[in-house]
Amino acid sequence: MKSTVTLVENMAFDVDQDGHHFTIDAKAEHGGEDSGPSPKALLLSSLAGCASMDVVSILRKMRQPLTKLAVHAEAELTEEHPKVFGEMTVVVEVEGDVNPKRLWRSVALSRDQYCGVAAMLRSHAPIHYKVLLNGVELPEPT
Repeated sequence: MKSTVTLVENMAFDVDQDGHHFTIDAKAEHGGEDSGPSPKALLLSSLAGCASMDVVSILRKMRQPLTKLAVHAEAELTEEHPKVFGEMTVVVEVEGDVNPKRLWRSVALSRDQYCGVAAMLRSHAPIHYKVLLNGVELPEPT
């Protein structure tokens, strides 16, 4: 893996991540134009993306017929500098004829074993998980 970040103008930067290009930027109050996500926002997207890929892969191996998956990641920033994430929340929403225990099992495997992004972030702050199946929140099985 390799990432190169090059100044474009003001606080906008071109990112070359292994040949994939995108823009990162700061909000106007920080001298940018909000033309792309901030580095901290990308951390949340990475957390959600990692969980998404894990859960879909695991559910497919379990032959669970999901029709839709969305993962939301949220975090509040601390007040003191450097401003970092406090507690984070990951919400996994799945639709389809999926077994609830298998869905939670796939989320737990991602959370506890497979998602390297979660492993790195949780060493700093707690990450809480919620699971919704067809719009209904599922408690984690014991």
